[in-house]
Amino acid sequence: MSNTYAVAAGAVVVALLGGTFAASQLGGSGDAFAQCRASQAAGGAICGPFELVREDRQTVTDADVITGPTLIYFGYTFCPDVCPLDVQRNAQAVNILDDQGVEVTPVFISIDPERDTVDVVRNFTDNFHDRMVGLTGSAEQVRGASQAYRTYYAKQDSEDEYYLVDHTTMSSLVFPEIGFQEFYRGDVTPEQMAESLSCFVEAADQSS
Repeated sequence: MSNTYAVAAGAVVVALLGGTFAASQLGGSGDAFAQCRASQAAGGAICGPFELVREDRQTVTDADVITGPTLIYFGYTFCPDVCPLDVQRNAQAVNILDDQGVEVTPVFISIDPERDTVDVVRNFTDNFHDRMVGLTGSAEQVRGASQAYRTYYAKQDSEDEYYLVDHTTMSSLVFPEIGFQEFYRGDVTPEQMAESLSCFVEAADQSS
């Protein structure tokens, strides 16, 4: 993925998240997760319903996937650099939490349905974490999920099957019913992510 497109995609997401934050503050609603937050995001609009195909070939919805604290990443298996590093970081953070008795489900959603079949996605996620949920689907299903999470992706022009896909590289923390609460950039370490996720999970437990 080119740096130019990565910066542009990130800027779009940050702008959207900033709008979400402003709307939340104007609404005057309390933020139970304020002490956990490192970004200017305050939940709400950065998530929505989707229907995709899970790595066990079952068609599932967001309600089937997001049953507890969930860390969602949109990427693709042919990604030469950013995706493997981000997905590995997410898996490492989840492993740290597993050792602490805190369960967060890592999810990988492909934005390259043309190449990322169910089998390809399953093989990819199995290499990172045994609880990582891999999702793909039709072009329409993937587009709908991406739009729901305000992410960006675009296939680069290519004359063969070795094309690259420019895309947003944020990881999103989502809770059932509560919705989106935080995003993580690629420069966040596994330890920093685990500490943040633990704070959010504890705050969610206390507010329930």
